[in-house]
Amino acid sequence: MYKKRIIPVLLLKNGLIVRSELFTYHQIIGDPTTQLRRYNQWQVDELIYIDISREGDYDVRRSDAHIATSGKGHILDIIQEISRNCFMPLTFGGRIRSLDDIRLRLEHGADKVSINTVAHDEPSFIRSASAIFGSQCIVVSIDVKRDEHGRCEVYQGGHHATGKDPVAWAREVEELGAGEILLNSIDRDGTAKGYDIRLVQAVSDAVQIPVIAMGGVGHWMHMKKCLQETQASAVAAANKFHFTEMSYRQAKDYLLKADIQVRRPLK
Repeated sequence: MYKKRIIPVLLLKNGLIVRSELFTYHQIIGDPTTQLRRYNQWQVDELIYIDISREGDYDVRRSDAHIATSGKGHILDIIQEISRNCFMPLTFGGRIRSLDDIRLRLEHGADKVSINTVAHDEPSFIRSASAIFGSQCIVVSIDVKRDEHGRCEVYQGGHHATGKDPVAWAREVEELGAGEILLNSIDRDGTAKGYDIRLVQAVSDAVQIPVIAMGGVGHWMHMKKCLQETQASAVAAANKFHFTEMSYRQAKDYLLKADIQVRRPLK
C-alpha cells in the first residue's frame, strides 16, 4: 500500500511567507527559509511553495529585516536560495506563463511545478509541458468555491470564476497529461473548519492521478477524516504548521495512531 503524504505549503508574497485566509487576507510570517530549517529536521514528505505576488513584486529589499532572501531580484533567486537548503521534494507554483518559466524553475532547484492560470488560458499547455518535462513534475492547481446553493465552481487564480465543474476539469487535466492535482477549497482557506470532504471525494474518485487536498485544516482529525473518507493521496496544510513547534511530527503521530499509512516521523 502506498503511503499517504502530509505536505506543508508555504505561500510567498513579495518574497515573504504569509498566512492566508479566504484567498484575501494575508499576514506576514517571515523569511522563506525559516520554516524550511524545521521541515528539514522533521524530514517532511514534500514541500510546496506558491508565489501569490502580483506582477513585479518579487523581492524583499529591507536589509534591516534580517531576511535570508533580502535583495534577491527575482523569484528564481529565491527558488535557488531555498533549494540549496531543501532536502525533500520541492514544488514551486505561481506566475508560470510559459514553458521557459517551467524550465527555469526546474533549473534553479524545483522538482515539480504547480500551474493554474496558464492551464485555463491554454489547456494544451498542460500537454506540452508534460511531453517536455514529464508528467511527474506537472501539478495542476484547482481552486474551487461553492455558491450560495452549494454548487462547486473552479476559479482561475483563486479569484476569477470559470464556469467549470471541478470534476470535469480534473478529468480534463488528467487527460491532457497532468501528473498530479492540488485541490484547494477557497471557502475553507484559513478557516480551520476542515477539508471540503465532498469536493475531495468527488474529484479523487473521478481521476487516477494523485490528488492533494488543501484548505481548512484546524485539527489533525481533519487530515484523518479526509484520508479515511476519500481517495486523496495526500493532505496539505499551510497555516496549521506555522505556529506550533513540532506540529508536523504531531500530525504524523496522530495519523499513525488512527492506522493511516504515512511515513513514520523522525525520532
